[in-house]
Amino acid sequence: MVTFDFMLPYYGDVQLMQDAVRSVLAQTDRDFRLVVIDDGKEPDVPGWFAGLGDDRVHYTRNEQNLGITKNFQKCVRLSEADYVVIMGCDDVLHPHYLETVRGIVEAQPGIGMVQPGVEVIDGTGRVTQGLADNTKKRLYAPQVKGCRLMGGEELAASVLRGNWLYFPSIAWRGEVLRKVNFRDDYSVIQDLALVIDLLEGGEQMVIDNTTTVFQYRRHAVSESSVQAFSGTRFAEAERYFSAVAARMDARGWPKAARAARFHSASRLHALTMLPGALRSGNKAGARTLAKHAFTSGQN
Repeated sequence: MVTFDFMLPYYGDVQLMQDAVRSVLAQTDRDFRLVVIDDGKEPDVPGWFAGLGDDRVHYTRNEQNLGITKNFQKCVRLSEADYVVIMGCDDVLHPHYLETVRGIVEAQPGIGMVQPGVEVIDGTGRVTQGLADNTKKRLYAPQVKGCRLMGGEELAASVLRGNWLYFPSIAWRGEVLRKVNFRDDYSVIQDLALVIDLLEGGEQMVIDNTTTVFQYRRHAVSESSVQAFSGTRFAEAERYFSAVAARMDARGWPKAARAARFHSASRLHALTMLPGALRSGNKAGARTLAKHAFTSGQN
């Protein structure tokens, strides 16, 4: 029997976290473990978990705030199952998420990653489709009807051109996830870095668009968008793409290397952020955004 862990790194809105937990507990396939790692200090949260009375739920609170990357790393270290989902603490599973993903991994034994069907919701839970997600779907995501297996340079080039994946929805093969884990030196682009590391290790991904099983919540303001506005996100992205392009060259994946050097989606994103930075008078952020948008891909 294939085992599953839902790992939930938590910090932030209590109600949204509780909705995420309830969506896990409402799965039609009830054979899983839910591990919540609380990186905050909300006073009523431990008592709420104690009151659930469900032995599948394991709750722990960090003694000190670890931050995003280290809490993600802790989630990986504490995982035990054959497959692991590191979902966002404000995302929502459809009731048949686990049933669907289990069927995929049983049909594809040993598959490294599963990207199931996703819809995007806003802060109120309303299904939405903004510019970022329309761009992902129309310009960068492969056109998949049903299921498709991808890996190697093909998938690496695709996600380096524009990261169309929805990281919190992905099911990861636990053995390789625990072996690789998240890199220490990235705080925003760590999900893309993890996927590329696994592809370099020979892992493949099943992309399944047969049914929607996951709701990814996109807020008007998030950690990544705040960093994007200041330019911090793109300084990190510039550093990552430069390093990974050299690795792709060394591996003999020229298409992936070109995609990393050009990283068109990241540059387009920076361009869309530039007017806001200029209006706000954030000159340093505007310079970083302009550099990323207009000079990347030429080195």
